[in-house]
Amino acid sequence: MQLLTQDLRNKLLANGRQQLPLRGTGGEIDFVPVVKLFTPDAGATWLLTEIDPEDPDIAFGLCDLGLGCPELGSVSLTELASVRGRLGLPVERDRNFQGNKPLSTYAGDAQRLGRIQA
Repeated sequence: MQLLTQDLRNKLLANGRQQLPLRGTGGEIDFVPVVKLFTPDAGATWLLTEIDPEDPDIAFGLCDLGLGCPELGSVSLTELASVRGRLGLPVERDRNFQGNKPLSTYAGDAQRLGRIQA
């Protein structure tokens, strides 16, 4: 399974284009996550909201490597595609994920819980 369908990639890029002029202004858009990626055998999860239109390999979202300290940040899509868990399984996309709140709410919940719950 490919990590991102063309439709998901288009949505992430559209969000990235909207965010680009707002970066660093304090007025950034708090998007609802578009996609949830996870490692089925390592406890890592990513909720992605946008792709940088200037560098389409870089996505932004809430990242949880399964170490108890989820954080907002950027991630390389190429690197995600190469990640393998303890049993050698690749990162997968949660096909049933439907974001229903802004990323900041997921981040606040994750900070309290020590993990992403989505």
